[in-house]
Amino acid sequence: MESVGRIHNFGAGPAVLPIEVVEEVAATLPNLLDSGFGLLEVSHRSATFQSVIDSAVERIRGVLSVPDDYEVLFLQGGASTQFYMTALNLLSEGE
Repeated sequence: MESVGRIHNFGAGPAVLPIEVVEEVAATLPNLLDSGFGLLEVSHRSATFQSVIDSAVERIRGVLSVPDDYEVLFLQGGASTQFYMTALNLLSEGE
């Protein structure tokens, strides 16, 4: 792939990824973990995908020192939705 230089993005997101991350993900596109399926083809209900999630959780726990009695959540919706959900958890039942 011809390189045109890295572009810097200082917006709120999505962010520019380190080239090492891009290369690692690109390597999994044709065949994820020798499953015969590419990263974009594997079922989110498969053991292969679950191993990717388990690895991500383990890495996040290590980098951020997340204790075992806390859960690591992968949520969609962006920061606004996540802050909204946090407030909902502070309400009493029926509020």
